Amino acid sequence: MKGTRFDKVPRLIRDEWFLGISLLSSVVCLCFGRGMMQGLSNPVVLILIFAWLFVAVLGSIISVVRHADHLALRLGEPFGTLILTLAVTAIEVISISTMMLHGQNNPALVRDTLFAVIMIILNGMVGLSLLVGGWRHREQQFNLQGANAYLSVIIPLAVLSLILPNYTVTTEGPTLSFVQEVFLAVISLGLYGIFLVIQTNRHRMYFILGETPETAHENSHAKSRSLPAHIVLLAAYMAPVVFLTEQLAQPIDYLIEVAHAPAALGGVIIAMMVATPEAISAIQAARTNHLQRSMNIFLGSVLATIGLTVPTMLVISHLTGKTLILGVQHSDLVLLPLTLIVSIVTFASGRTNILQGAVHALLFAAYVVLLFQG
Repeated sequence: MKGTRFDKVPRLIRDEWFLGISLLSSVVCLCFGRGMMQGLSNPVVLILIFAWLFVAVLGSIISVVRHADHLALRLGEPFGTLILTLAVTAIEVISISTMMLHGQNNPALVRDTLFAVIMIILNGMVGLSLLVGGWRHREQQFNLQGANAYLSVIIPLAVLSLILPNYTVTTEGPTLSFVQEVFLAVISLGLYGIFLVIQTNRHRMYFILGETPETAHENSHAKSRSLPAHIVLLAAYMAPVVFLTEQLAQPIDYLIEVAHAPAALGGVIIAMMVATPEAISAIQAARTNHLQRSMNIFLGSVLATIGLTVPTMLVISHLTGKTLILGVQHSDLVLLPLTLIVSIVTFASGRTNILQGAVHALLFAAYVVLLFQG
């Protein structure tokens, strides 16, 4: 028994070593950040600083999701997936707010990020998950009622947030008036709140398949730390994300400018950072034939992103005096409805195979091509 308490310290260091990298990166940026950013005109320096900060932020986000996942497994479905999606949504709001306030003024950043999240998750993540799960298990099942509940809220919120602003006449361009923004914020929060009541109380079984959901997955995490420990570590990893994202905004803006890349690339980078950890969790769940958990992750992420990010960013935009452009343009006006329609077809039967996965993957490829050649 002697030394047992101290034996936990090496394990903590071994498991949470990336926290040291996050904190060290923050200290380096705090002390030497201004001098480093002055060297962005050098392509090598630009690439190195961008890669370093991107990995630091992404690693911190992955660690946040890891601890959120442990909390999720302790609480069970559907509360577990809810915690996971809320943690990632909080990171997304922090990232967008930080870049919007401290980076180059980009009124379309929120729109570009929301659209990128939808494309990455509903096409990229769904496509890869269904391909991996279908290839290994041929056909997979999920609760059809849960999928219908998700899509019944995602579709109207996506259309009202990203398509409707193109057709309102009260203001010029793809924007909304103050009254329209208040209405959008209220219905977004209202619909999401009603959905939470359905998910966590009245119809919990819609989001569970069978009586033993994710048993194998839970057993693989049976030796996780205590609940308070995971909460503290989650907060500790969350803190550097705010500061490091602010630093990352500068090389992103400079990279877009010197490379003559589309302005939407900034939103894509944010979406990649926040979606990657959940993509890993969703693909792993599909691979182990837990498609219900995978579906809860990717559909829950899209719903939380629209239902919570849009109202939050509308409030922040008014507090900071920033204009928000919400309506998608050009080819995106085709890709968004097409993605929503294909998602309805994919989740219409309660069963999936590699065909649906291939369709979503090809739609994601189309999004990438049109991003640069739209």
